[in-house]
Amino acid sequence: MHSLSIGLAAALGVSVTALLAVVLRLRRQTGGEAEAQVAAMVQTLEARLDELTQELSGAVRKAEEERERSRFLAQLGSTIDLDDALGTALQAAAAMPKVDAAVVELDPNGDGDERRLGSIGLDDEGDAAVHIFTGPPEGREARAIELSYLYAEADAPGAVHGALGVPLVGQSGRIGWLGVFSREHGMYFDDEDLRRLEELAERVGPVIENARRFREARQLADLDSLTGLHNRRFFHETLAREVDRAQRYQRSLSVVIVDVDGFKEINDRIGHLAGDAVLAEIAERVREVVRSADIPCRVGGDEFAVILPEIDVEQAQQLVSRIERAVSSQPIARAGRVRVSAGVAELLPNDNPTSLFERGDESLYAAKHILKNGLAAAD
Repeated sequence: MHSLSIGLAAALGVSVTALLAVVLRLRRQTGGEAEAQVAAMVQTLEARLDELTQELSGAVRKAEEERERSRFLAQLGSTIDLDDALGTALQAAAAMPKVDAAVVELDPNGDGDERRLGSIGLDDEGDAAVHIFTGPPEGREARAIELSYLYAEADAPGAVHGALGVPLVGQSGRIGWLGVFSREHGMYFDDEDLRRLEELAERVGPVIENARRFREARQLADLDSLTGLHNRRFFHETLAREVDRAQRYQRSLSVVIVDVDGFKEINDRIGHLAGDAVLAEIAERVREVVRSADIPCRVGGDEFAVILPEIDVEQAQQLVSRIERAVSSQPIARAGRVRVSAGVAELLPNDNPTSLFERGDESLYAAKHILKNGLAAAD
């Protein structure tokens, strides 16, 4: 692209030089009486030269935009991560002419799912207030939605003035909307803008749908089918990431390991099916007392673990007290009152994920077999 610009400048320079040579030759040949004609010719040629310059500059700009869009689309085709797919789609939309910001809205997908929103070029308040591409009020499918924004202020500098949105369609039908915004006052998106946005939506829709399905499948694979908590594999993968993050940024990190006291006897007394119901109820009670940032998991038959980012050992012990109260305060079906023991370990400078987990497990062993149904915190 840089060589094209240099070639254009060189070509224009040659044209101007040749034009001046022609003008000087005509003036020498015809004398002063033809100066008016020569001036008119020069003016016409200069106007045409300006037009050619603008045309070539526009072609260079469009070629650069197309190259940037192709780069984003190439990245999009190689990802199955939903966040990456959304980010690349937004970058490709924001690279279109006239566009200052872009948004992707994904429709809810299944029970309990919420509308998902991603944006680029909008501030935090704008991000929270978008949700505009919801289709016509009569419920019909629209090819596109075009909006204009009017403000009480005379100019509203920097405000969004126009928006254009098109549906995102996957194999199962519409999955959401892709929208673009312009902050240029008096600017309107035309048919060419609509065509470009539709082409982009046609490319990104199936990719986003596949990435969304992959995330849902991965989430299901990360869950324990009995309790609904994260499973052992997810626990160890997440613990490794959290240990790396805590050590890199010198943050606190703790783990809590919880074991059901006498669970074998409970199974022998009420049967394995009823014992499974006990584990599911304990998991629910644990889920109710942890923070939203905590990561509760089932790591064994009757063993649970909670990863506690930004938490030291004293705060972790407070969580253990809440878990013990939640589990033992009310009877659990046919099992009656159930108690748990717990061990706690805080990340040390020389720890790795394995050593941190092992210290928590040793702490649990001390709580069960030395303190006899209590709490032990690893040094």
